[in-house]
Amino acid sequence: MLYWLLYPFRESSAFFNLFGYITFRAAGATLTAMLISFLFGGRIIGYLRSHQIGQEVRTDGPASHLKKQGTPTMGGLIILVSVLVPVLLWGRLNSTALIVVLVSTVWMGLIGLLDDYLKVVRHSSKGLIGRYKLAGQVVLGIVLGIWLILSPPQPGAEKVDLSIIPSVRTVDLDNEAQEITIRSTETTVPFFKSIRLDLGIFYVLLVILVLTGTSNAVNLTDGLDGLATGISMISILTFGALAYFLGHANFAQYLQFSHLPGVGEIFVFAGSAVGACLGFLWYNSNPAEVFMGDTGSLALGGAIGSMAVVTRNELLLVLVGGIFVAEALSVIIQVGYFKKTGKRVFRMAPIHHHFELLGWPEGKIVVRFWIIAVILALLALSTFKIR
Repeated sequence: MLYWLLYPFRESSAFFNLFGYITFRAAGATLTAMLISFLFGGRIIGYLRSHQIGQEVRTDGPASHLKKQGTPTMGGLIILVSVLVPVLLWGRLNSTALIVVLVSTVWMGLIGLLDDYLKVVRHSSKGLIGRYKLAGQVVLGIVLGIWLILSPPQPGAEKVDLSIIPSVRTVDLDNEAQEITIRSTETTVPFFKSIRLDLGIFYVLLVILVLTGTSNAVNLTDGLDGLATGISMISILTFGALAYFLGHANFAQYLQFSHLPGVGEIFVFAGSAVGACLGFLWYNSNPAEVFMGDTGSLALGGAIGSMAVVTRNELLLVLVGGIFVAEALSVIIQVGYFKKTGKRVFRMAPIHHHFELLGWPEGKIVVRFWIIAVILALLALSTFKIR
């Protein structure tokens, strides 16, 4: 909104020219999100506490968690508000990519909000039934997948033939001056700059898998104070930087990647989300005053997954979100092995609880996982030159 209101005055004052820069607006969104978190976070926590909207703690988990019983949850509302308002203020909403990410975040957040409401307000032990939660996630994936296929991100992109079967396409990079294009049903392959995986109509399935997988993986990671918040912030900042480079024609050409017009606006969203996570971490760091609940974890997962989709780096998400992948795999392995043998691979899943039961302090686990997440993010960004 500020772009449309103030940028036209750039001819009368050079100051207003700043609103044309994505980096300036991203910085403004970051600070605005943090300010909103600080101004309203305490009030939201007070409201949740006064209405006894508290977390139920598993009795079969680490004994140290029992003291967290009753800690206010649904704190993801702080994140949602702190993301939504700055994006509306500082973003250019004529960017399809920005709309996709914003819609995905809000949609997943609302699913999580309903789940939290049923569990902690209506005292339903299961909350939102799993198949209904999954249905809501799948519907979003189908809608966004079809939308992205029918709305190619690049002017002049080839017409999509939805009858094609998955295939591999090699991009000609001999002529550095040519514009590198990417089809709306393609995804890039990490470490290979000239290879595109064209999924055809099955691209919709990839979008569904990315959105549902990421949102549920972040939800599983949200088990220690500040763990999911910090790792989500790192992942969002990574994809935000990637979006900025791919949305800039010169940077995209230098990286020998497709220029994706409008995708750079996601950097503004990333700034807003990072600011929201930093503000929330003020209250969520150990010992946490509030938990994000499914409201926050599903919203952050939807944001990360959709950012990977619109930047056409869905496969790179496995590396950027390596911690989330490990957390989800630990649950899958634990459940599958237990059903087959009656024994456990880990002392407890998700895997962060395994380390707790090994005697690692909660704070040490969180910081070490953050460090690993930073390393993975740097490796993911370096793939664009390693290719």
